[in-house]
Amino acid sequence: MPVPLAYLAVVLIWSTTPLGIVWSSSSVSPTLAVLLRMLIALVLGAIIILLTKINLPWHRQARKLYYSSSIGIVGGMLLSYLAARYISSGMMSLMFGLTPIFSGLLAQKFLAEPKFSGIKKLALALCFVGLAIVCSDHIKLHQDSWIGLLLILTAVMFFSLSAVMVKSISLTIHPMATTVGALSVSTPIFLLAWWLFDGQLNVEHWQVKSIWAIIYLGIFGSLIGFLAYFHILQKLAASTVALITLLTPVLAMTLGAWLNNETITLKLIIGASCIMTGLAIYQFGDKWLKSNSV
Repeated sequence: MPVPLAYLAVVLIWSTTPLGIVWSSSSVSPTLAVLLRMLIALVLGAIIILLTKINLPWHRQARKLYYSSSIGIVGGMLLSYLAARYISSGMMSLMFGLTPIFSGLLAQKFLAEPKFSGIKKLALALCFVGLAIVCSDHIKLHQDSWIGLLLILTAVMFFSLSAVMVKSISLTIHPMATTVGALSVSTPIFLLAWWLFDGQLNVEHWQVKSIWAIIYLGIFGSLIGFLAYFHILQKLAASTVALITLLTPVLAMTLGAWLNNETITLKLIIGASCIMTGLAIYQFGDKWLKSNSV
């Protein structure tokens, strides 16, 4: 898959995934919705592996890669589905926009990357100001939304940790192998989560919109999305991959308002602007200062 096409696919899929999560779990329990999504992706991925005879290694280094990838899949996805009952799809996407900040903090510990410069500390402060504005506004509108915000921020932490750990592993294998390997590790955990927290099918309550959302997320959100993500993670710098988080929140909030009648308040716009500006400064601030000092 060409890198530009994979990059565009990730942007589009990540922009539509939050709304898909909200729709899929509207009539299907969150743990079952995410389990069905991962099962679809795993079965299709395994079929592709068999038909194309892609090598799926299971040596120690490969297993380490799959386990590291599964941290983001299980922690990020399971908590996101649980959060969907309390917050909007646009809010979910905006919170995931903070991934580069969390990844940068974690990379200092796990990858021995240098501490934040002054401009990055400014970006961090601006993001947290925006986060405070957004959270206060959402909690004011929906009293239980603090539960969803706590869940989604924890999901972002898991996703960021996973990305940093994957980047620390020196192993280049086919992105489809990484995807199927990670799904093979993750899916049994989703099955266990469904059995422990729900254990019921309740098929009679399923709505057509939820079913189609699960199918879409299984094929595109998981299989193609993970395939494209792992591909660009191997080929591009982490900072370039992180730029996706500058694009997806705006698209996701627009889709949420257009297709799901989600409310966009003035405070949300102000808070989101602070976060997006902070992310832009985080990504480009040091380069801009360096170029202007020459």
